[in-house]
Amino acid sequence: MISGTCESSRRIVVLALVDALGWKCIEGHHFLEETLPHRRPLTTVLGYSSAAIPTLLTGRTPADHGHWNLFYYDPEGSPFRWLAPLRFLPDALIDNRVSRKIIKELGRRVLGLGPSFECNLSPKILPRFNYAEPRDILAPGGINFGPSILDELVAKDVAYRVYSYRQLTDAEIFERAARDITAGTASFFLLYLSELDAFLHMHCTQREELVKRLRWYEERLNWVFQAARSADPEAILAVTSDHGMTPVQRHFDLAQKIAGLHLKMPADYLAVYDSTMARFWFFSKRAGNSIRACLSDRSCGQILTDDELRRLGVQFQDRRYGELVFLLRPGWLFSRSDFNGSAWRPRGMHGYDPADPFSDAIFLSNRPPLVPMRTIADIHPWLHSAIGLAPTASPRSEFDERFAEAGSH
Repeated sequence: MISGTCESSRRIVVLALVDALGWKCIEGHHFLEETLPHRRPLTTVLGYSSAAIPTLLTGRTPADHGHWNLFYYDPEGSPFRWLAPLRFLPDALIDNRVSRKIIKELGRRVLGLGPSFECNLSPKILPRFNYAEPRDILAPGGINFGPSILDELVAKDVAYRVYSYRQLTDAEIFERAARDITAGTASFFLLYLSELDAFLHMHCTQREELVKRLRWYEERLNWVFQAARSADPEAILAVTSDHGMTPVQRHFDLAQKIAGLHLKMPADYLAVYDSTMARFWFFSKRAGNSIRACLSDRSCGQILTDDELRRLGVQFQDRRYGELVFLLRPGWLFSRSDFNGSAWRPRGMHGYDPADPFSDAIFLSNRPPLVPMRTIADIHPWLHSAIGLAPTASPRSEFDERFAEAGSH
């Protein structure tokens, strides 16, 4: 749990951020309809929680706040440069379960990469990469470029509490938040509830199981809201999410296809395989031409153009997150990736084009929002209005225009 240091008036605002709770998940289930009658879907950003949560907390695009995927190309600034002399060792020695566990512990305890760091990439290519989330994004100073709502709360001496999986389970978060609200320790409470994401990956198509899980969250959110209204009859409760969950229908082994091109990594190219997108950097013309040709005729996905990356808010001028980005179509999944082995067969996934209806996040509130709510970036100005902070001026970008229409369901 993270706490602000200064007390403020008892105007209580509770924001529950339920990971992966999409609009399609709650459709037809009457989830919190009586408590939170003001409801609408929100368009998410391209990427995963590592991109969506910073956007939600800052109101800015990944290209602006600097968070997209977890690993980015940065050979000069890589905290793993010390691994470079070991790249000549056989794979069996340098890339195995033990070596990755050692690197994980060094990353967390010595290299300052935070308690959530995992050694997802092969140690042979790690010296070319940096880690995008060395600080807790749910804490002040956690965003790479610019402030989040938490930095603004600190600057305005607004007392707050943040609860997340780093310290507590979802059940413990509800108990701690209700207790702290009753105790009168703060005015803003952010509950990051992460466990539904894992549940939906495996059960998003099992409606009876989903209903049971939604009922569990509904009961506890009502309980927290009752505590808030006991302390402040005008309390505000909102439930939002970072993205939805799309049912998985087909699989494709892109890593095997690229390996069949008989190129050498890292001499010719680098690749990072996420669950729904692959990112490439090229060091030879042959590699670039071969991989582009391999990807260009795949019906399961598409190469994103610079215009598409810019409209999606994920174009980085230095190409740190990929010289080429290949995105799967909704419902497709890579058979294996750097983040999940071939044995993992989820029924649901996220990280597709934000225009996919199953990718929509949610916004539910007991009061009508005083700002337009179309994308997850609008949570930031909503928090300003709900908490009573002065609004921040931010010019509309192509990202805003692109999703203003997509988010108006």
